[in-house]
Amino acid sequence: MEITTALIKELREATSAGVLDCRKALQESDGDLEGAAAILREKGLAAVAKRAGRQASEGLIEAYVHPGSRVGVLLELNCETDFVARTDAFQNLAHELALHIAFASPCYLTRDEIPEESLEQEKQIYRAQALEEGKPERIVDQIISGRLDKFYGQACLMEQPFIKDEDRTIEDLINDAIAKLGENIVLRRFARFERGEGA
Repeated sequence: MEITTALIKELREATSAGVLDCRKALQESDGDLEGAAAILREKGLAAVAKRAGRQASEGLIEAYVHPGSRVGVLLELNCETDFVARTDAFQNLAHELALHIAFASPCYLTRDEIPEESLEQEKQIYRAQALEEGKPERIVDQIISGRLDKFYGQACLMEQPFIKDEDRTIEDLINDAIAKLGENIVLRRFARFERGEGA
């Protein structure tokens, strides 16, 4: 199939990849747009792994207050350079993350932050539930493991499905931004406030 300028332009608009990268991906996929996008995504994710160890100390603090002032979010999103921190793409990522946190109400950034006693308490609850449901003792550990994965997906921000595209996690969203912007990006911390919480 002939790789036309229009086809390259369409792929470039969909992925924000460079013209030459789009041309190569279209050639590899015989002109298939979805296949070419997948190729670009794989290459981008490979580049993400290379950038993971790089220092990210620039960035911004994003603040979001939901209309009606019932929920507010503060987060720190870091990148490698001030140049990238000022781009619309980076600032939009920070805003999307703040909106997601306001809506999805995660408790932790990653599963490593969950206190061991909280995790042990969850396991005991899942064990008691499985036994109460009459599940055989030999499969209870598998059931606990499956329910813990679901718990991580609800409680840990990086594992939550993104509210605007539930096929992607927050980690996928950040990795896509790393591939697009060419710098390591780290969501350092966040805080979510809800009116009346803890009262």
